Amino acid sequence: MSLQVDSPGRPPATEPDRPDTGTSATTAPLAITAEPITAEPTTAEPTTAAPPNGGTFAALRIPNFRLFLAGQVVSLCGTWMQTIALGWLVLSLGASGTALGLVTAAQFLPVLLFGPYGGLIADRTNRRHLLTVTQIGSGLAALALGVLDLTGTARLWMVAVAAALIGLCNAVDNPARQSFVQEMVGSDHLPNAITLNSVTMNAARIVGPAIAGVVILAVGTAGCFLFNAASFGAVLVALHRMDTSALHERPPVHRAPGQLRAGFAYVRRTPALRIPLIMMLVIGALSYEFQVVLPLVARETFGGNAATYSLMTSAMGAGAVIGGLLVARRRRIGVRPLGLIAAAFGIVLLLAAAAPTLELELAAMVLVGGTSVAFISTGNATVQLSADPAMRGRVMALWSVAFLGTTPLGGPIAGWVAQTFGARSGLVLAAAAALVAAGFALASLRPSPAAGPHRSAGGRDRLPLGGHSAS
Repeated sequence: MSLQVDSPGRPPATEPDRPDTGTSATTAPLAITAEPITAEPTTAEPTTAAPPNGGTFAALRIPNFRLFLAGQVVSLCGTWMQTIALGWLVLSLGASGTALGLVTAAQFLPVLLFGPYGGLIADRTNRRHLLTVTQIGSGLAALALGVLDLTGTARLWMVAVAAALIGLCNAVDNPARQSFVQEMVGSDHLPNAITLNSVTMNAARIVGPAIAGVVILAVGTAGCFLFNAASFGAVLVALHRMDTSALHERPPVHRAPGQLRAGFAYVRRTPALRIPLIMMLVIGALSYEFQVVLPLVARETFGGNAATYSLMTSAMGAGAVIGGLLVARRRRIGVRPLGLIAAAFGIVLLLAAAAPTLELELAAMVLVGGTSVAFISTGNATVQLSADPAMRGRVMALWSVAFLGTTPLGGPIAGWVAQTFGARSGLVLAAAAALVAAGFALASLRPSPAAGPHRSAGGRDRLPLGGHSAS
């Protein structure tokens, strides 16, 4: 997802200048300059949050986004159904928990290894057309899993190959899909659209597994794979029926040598990008390993079973939906708000680690879900606002790598800590990572000796790292 505005207090991209055709005539861009940052970033006081622009569901007034989100609801439910079924299928093939971990790694490793290349492809290609290709690819992989399972010919290596193919599609799909949201909604509604998308994902996180349980009992895991394969059709229909004249499209970046290196260099010298990405790298690796830590907490701390784990996951999902709807009304983004949210996330994780009863643990997980979605939504909008349109695909690919690609690295660490020092220690590790990331972000906002409002050549204030309204 991306925000079509001028560059917020960051150096210009190394791509050739191109006319920005993505800002609608009715959208008032932020007073931002593309002047290079030549010193440590200075910090102005955060501005007061602007009144909500159209309310909690403002972005749904845009027909293209409404159509896309409807397709996402169906597709995400299918994705969560497949996630549940994949685990059951691997275990039903007689594999161990280690094999299940390897299949999971096969799905996420392509995002880690090839995510930056996926972002470059997203920058060079029409994103609506690219999403059509990735949806077809993911649907075919799900169909293959369903057929193999239905015919009884599935083998562990076949499942791992299919998972890797899905991961390859995701490596391209993630940056393209996130950048495409801006093309649908423009700059005014981007933070709201990002949050509504997160709410949709977490609602599917509750509904999808519940449907999967019924389907698996009725027809087996193959039914989940086949449903997911069909669910991609909802997104394909949405993409096909869009009013392309209403999209804020930007001409694709032309192929040139060194574009991938240019993307890394651009992020490295842009604090408004570098800081949130480092935060997500730390939090994504160590704080979001709930699929590893929570089963151990459910079993070892509270003497529960799979139903206990399901309750904890559902509580977190419900909190994410509630928190997302609350965040959707707020339009403050930037490094300072992101740092404060990360601190709150760390604190509620400590509360979850210390909860003496299951009832209090479930209450804490609601708070964990709410602060988690607030961090993801605010970080996503901050990064997109700070990215030059010509670099947006590559920047969002790095965001996806930090968020999803670190799972194969952080999962074993979190699991080892929880297994060695007790299940609660996994939550303590998650809290510590969030608090370290928060401290890093807030420390980066200390005024430099040359503190004072920066001005662009046109006399406009440079957007502060400390925070701003997106309206």
